[in-house]
Amino acid sequence: MVSTNARHPPDASAPPFVRVKHYLRQGLAEGQWLPGALMPSESELMHQFGVSRMTVNRAIRELQAEGLVTRTQGVGTFAAALHRVSSTLRIQDVHEEIVARGHIHRAEVHLRRAEPAAQGVAEQLGVPVGSEVFHTLIVHHENGVPLQCEDRYVNPACAPHYLEEDFSQVTPTQHLFRHTALWRAQYQLEAAMPTRQEARLLQIEPDAPCLIMVRRTHTRDAVITLARLVYPGSRYSLAGEFNP
Repeated sequence: MVSTNARHPPDASAPPFVRVKHYLRQGLAEGQWLPGALMPSESELMHQFGVSRMTVNRAIRELQAEGLVTRTQGVGTFAAALHRVSSTLRIQDVHEEIVARGHIHRAEVHLRRAEPAAQGVAEQLGVPVGSEVFHTLIVHHENGVPLQCEDRYVNPACAPHYLEEDFSQVTPTQHLFRHTALWRAQYQLEAAMPTRQEARLLQIEPDAPCLIMVRRTHTRDAVITLARLVYPGSRYSLAGEFNP
C-alpha cells in the first residue's frame, strides 16, 4: 500500500474525523481487520470517540474514496480486498496530512478563476475546447515552508460551486470530497524539475528535483478534476508498505 507520511498519530488538536480515520487506517495497516472483515459500526465509533454520526461518516466515506474500505447499506463497513488496498494510492488531503503531524498548514491562493479550456485541458477533462473550466493555483505551506504547489482544473458540471469556496480555509480536495461523487482516480508519478513558476512559488532553485503527481478523478460518467501536485524533493518523501 502506498502512503504519504501519514503513519504518525494525529495531534490532539486535529479535527475529530481525522482521529477516527487514523484509528481505522492504522488498524487496517496492522491487520486488525483482515480483508473482507466487518469493521466497527458507526454507533460503536461514535461511542468510542465521543463524536457525532456525521464525523464518523466522513471518516469512513474518505476511507472508502481511498479504496481502503467498502460499505454495504444496511449491513456495515468492510475492510477492502487486499488486492485493492495494495494497489491504491490514497487521495490524501494536504491539510489533514500536515495537521496529523502536529504542524500548521497555511494556503496561499495565487489563482482562482473560470477560463476557456485549452485543448490539452479539454481532452483531459472530457469537455469541449473553449468551454468554461475552473482553474486554481494554490501553494500549501507546512510551518511556513512551501510544501506543495497545486495547479488544478475542475469540470464545472461536477462541482458548480467550486470557485465560491474560500481556499485559504478549505482545500480543493476537501471541497471535492464533500460535493462530488468520487468513483475512481488515475495518477502518474515522476521525479522531474519544476517549471520556473513552480520553482518561484515553492522558493527553490529551478534545477531542484521534485516529486510530481498528475491526478485525475472521476464520477461514474465524467472527469471531476485534473491536478498537478509538485513537491520539493528535499522536503517530501513517499513511503509505502505492501502485504502479499
